Amino acid sequence: QVQLVESGGGLVQPGGSLRLSCAASGRIFSINAMGWYRQAPGKQRELVAIIDSGGSTNYADSVKGRFTTSRDNAKNTVSLQRNSLKPEDTAVYYCNAVIRESWRSGPANYWGQGTQVTVSS
Repeated sequence: QVQLVESGGGLVQPGGSLRLSCAASGRIFSINAMGWYRQAPGKQRELVAIIDSGGSTNYADSVKGRFTTSRDNAKNTVSLQRNSLKPEDTAVYYCNAVIRESWRSGPANYWGQGTQVTVSS
């Protein structure tokens, strides 16, 4: 059983910074892409940032220049450093990873439980 556990959410003032972390554990043979999605009230879940196993990244236009994602392949972790936060960044943030549990299995999509981030004064 694979689990993704997030940490680091909370309340932050506009212009502030917050770092999210996510750790994958369990039966893991390999991890392909890892990333972050968010879902604001009344809106669909959207991609925020993604990083592949080689370290190449891709960001949503709305967060480029403000958010940075990184990963530690040895520890199976991914982080999201968010600076210059805006009220519109308020959402539940979800960690995502594409993981193979064994050499025989194909890649499967896994999600964290989500962590609330509120940007407000």
